[in-house]
Amino acid sequence: MTRLTRRGLAVLVFAVLLLIAGVLAGHPLLRALGGLCAGAVAAALALVVRRPKVAVTREVYPDRVERGRPALARLLVRNPGPRRQVAFTAGDRLGEGVHEVRVNALPPGTEASYHYELSTQKRGRLPVGPLVLERTDPLGLARGTLSTGTAATVWVHPRRHPLRLAVRGTPRHHHEGRVAEDLHGSLDLREVREYQPGDEVRHLHWKAAARTGRLMVRQYADPDQPRLTLLLDTRAESLSAQGFEEAVEVAASVLHAAALGGQRCRLVTPGGVDLSTSDGPAAARRLLDELCELPQDTSAALAPPSLAQSRSRDGALVVVTGVTLDESSELARLRTRYPATTVVALGESVTPVPAGRVIRAADAAAAVRRWNAVTG
Repeated sequence: MTRLTRRGLAVLVFAVLLLIAGVLAGHPLLRALGGLCAGAVAAALALVVRRPKVAVTREVYPDRVERGRPALARLLVRNPGPRRQVAFTAGDRLGEGVHEVRVNALPPGTEASYHYELSTQKRGRLPVGPLVLERTDPLGLARGTLSTGTAATVWVHPRRHPLRLAVRGTPRHHHEGRVAEDLHGSLDLREVREYQPGDEVRHLHWKAAARTGRLMVRQYADPDQPRLTLLLDTRAESLSAQGFEEAVEVAASVLHAAALGGQRCRLVTPGGVDLSTSDGPAAARRLLDELCELPQDTSAALAPPSLAQSRSRDGALVVVTGVTLDESSELARLRTRYPATTVVALGESVTPVPAGRVIRAADAAAAVRRWNAVTG
């Protein structure tokens, strides 16, 4: 897109006024000055209308990063044409901001790479690109922009703290008896879902792939495998915005350690999130991706019906909430289903809760330290 700058608009208006005054007054000097200003504007537009003819590719690495950890973007600019490409300024969109890259002149058939760091101080999905190429004339009267290249996304996961997780909860049994350890993860079909990097290729479900047009895999679950359910309090009335970020860090630390430690995990929130996974790196990534964009909400009850209304025992429960724990009776009812219950309460003062072990801490780092102390 080519447009005049504020300076260019002012010069154009001035040129029109000079021409009108010159015609009305019959003064040739005014007409000459008006024509000169109009010619300068036309020349500026002619200079910037020629867009940079370059091929741009972008790489971001890693595409998933823990909050506060470094992430880089690599911009490769190539001149495929037979003419020399003059220098220009490129603006790469990074979330709501723009990072400017000064691209040097490129001879025919050459390329240049530019590296810059991405901001990962905020949890969430960070869109990167597309690249906006920009050219201006020497007088700053006109500006030409062109969007090129594809966009990328960096998943900024919540910060995790080293956590030691003990195997808790009631093990499940297969309908034909207790399973053997050498059959771990190979008996019960839990669901058929889309393939993710890291999944077992031997679990591909070709019939489902043919129906959906996407690679699908069978997700198996070992009935004897330990499982952990984490209830994350997403209600705005329970935690401030900063307190909620600390709660998300606790949830990420617990779920990441549990998934890598061989436990099946389930993430539940009052707002309706109910994500069940198997164990392993792929499951840990699914849970962190879910936590990456999880917002606060205005739900009333802490425990959703899917978690509170059940007759079966379902392993260990971890509740991450804020300082106002007025749902003591509700947590006590959950304990009948989850005998191994741990409440992580973030804040300086917490109401006593008759729901198993309670860990009180001011922030996520302190909560994990106290968790490790009582677990070890």
